[in-house]
Amino acid sequence: METLKTIPVAAPQMGEEEKRAVLAVLDSGQLAQGPVVEAFEREFAAWCGVRHAVAVNSGTAALHLLMLAHCLGPGDEIITSPFTFVSSANAALFVGAKPVFVDIETETYCLDPSKVEASITPRTRAIMPVDLYGHPASINELRELADRCGVILIEDACQAHGAGIDGRKAGALGVDATFSFYPTKNITTGEGGMVTTDDDRVAEKVRMLRQHGATERYHHDILGYNFRMTEIAAAIGRAQLKKLDHWNEVRRRNASLLDEGLAGTPGVRTPRERPGYRHVYHQYTVLIEGDRDRFRERLQELGIGSAVHYAVPVHRQPLYRDLGYGSVSMPEAERAADHVLSLPVHPGVSESDLERIVEAVRKVAATA
Repeated sequence: METLKTIPVAAPQMGEEEKRAVLAVLDSGQLAQGPVVEAFEREFAAWCGVRHAVAVNSGTAALHLLMLAHCLGPGDEIITSPFTFVSSANAALFVGAKPVFVDIETETYCLDPSKVEASITPRTRAIMPVDLYGHPASINELRELADRCGVILIEDACQAHGAGIDGRKAGALGVDATFSFYPTKNITTGEGGMVTTDDDRVAEKVRMLRQHGATERYHHDILGYNFRMTEIAAAIGRAQLKKLDHWNEVRRRNASLLDEGLAGTPGVRTPRERPGYRHVYHQYTVLIEGDRDRFRERLQELGIGSAVHYAVPVHRQPLYRDLGYGSVSMPEAERAADHVLSLPVHPGVSESDLERIVEAVRKVAATA
């Protein structure tokens, strides 16, 4: 009996355009940050609809430098989500600030704006929601709250390239934002990140900080870091950016077909897209009412790859328990951590693959 090939939950899309772009950089002899990075920044800023995009070597670096650009530091509290990759909260620790966790919405898994105000104290300096799985957080509501309370709002859009609200893209929703170009993201540079902003001062500060605080070669005005993006990474990013709109549409089509196929499946809740919002399905994440881990094992037996993002909420990570967060309770984040499961939705998934995924999920659900 022929064994079916496993459908992977993630598959970075690379073509001849990316290969040619990398070879052109290698042939040029200019490998460190230079004109290709500058071109990628201009193109990404134009694509998002902002004045500035500043490239760095990771999404984590983008978060770190944006916090420094806003002068966040010791004694400051930064409200953020407990249900995301740990780098979001870690960036607050990098600058000596204190992460303050607020629980998430049931439907979108993003920071719940109705719960944020109660956590604002005189030490609160910033609110940092995460656009989780490719669905924007409630930026408009949070921006109104931040303005009213006199605090900074930073959008962690590291999973939301091309997502949006009311026709405006993530990164251009009126607040400074960060993106990641990790290999599994909707667009990759291998590793890399970007800060987007309409604030000239913030952009200039991030540019200085990414390059040892330099305003010109060998002139270092402030303490900075080596967080530069390479020309090779930017070359891949420029080639990928030309394809991103199409890839996002494929993800949305794949998600729609999964929604249709899985509708009514007992014990399986499909993702939600809030009206007026645009989900770009960095992950297609369902909620399994029963034993999620056993469900995942049985899907693997049927040749369906899946992943858990994230099995341990940030406030339950050993690092954060050691920092005194052991008694923090985030019921929605904890429930999500026990029950979410991401299924393949990337542009490499074919229609026959989608049929297999739906058939397998329904089969497992029927016997769960």
